[in-house]
Amino acid sequence: MGMKLSWGTVAVAALLTAACPYDHLLTSNGGIAIGGSGGGGSGPDALAFAVQPSNATAGDIITPAIQVLVRDSLGLPDSTFAGSITMGITVNPVGGRLSGTLSVAPVNGIALFGDLVINLSGAGYVLQATAPGATTASSSSFTIFSP
Repeated sequence: MGMKLSWGTVAVAALLTAACPYDHLLTSNGGIAIGGSGGGGSGPDALAFAVQPSNATAGDIITPAIQVLVRDSLGLPDSTFAGSITMGITVNPVGGRLSGTLSVAPVNGIALFGDLVINLSGAGYVLQATAPGATTASSSSFTIFSP
């Protein structure tokens, strides 16, 4: 009897959760609570630019700091990701050189690139973030102005 009551309770709770019009306020994935601290998906992680690079002056640090987010296969921040994220130039209109800290370990699923510099002015630069075990991400295009 106790086992049937338990399964019945779980079934009723699942039905109520699925029918709840406010489930988006309770969880971020449509009402299904997933335990743990990130990394709940079973597929590969994906990188995404949380803060895109902005226009800057050649030789100056790009501000605000560029941020790359690691998301699990459910689209949630993956705070358990242990790899380093590497930044590079994928579209380089004039042969500029990217310098600064180019490889960063994320903290709570976010990698902060706070000292990136490109040495040559040009329009249409695009950065790319890569990491082992994650899909790459490309930034929006931006311009580096002459000093």
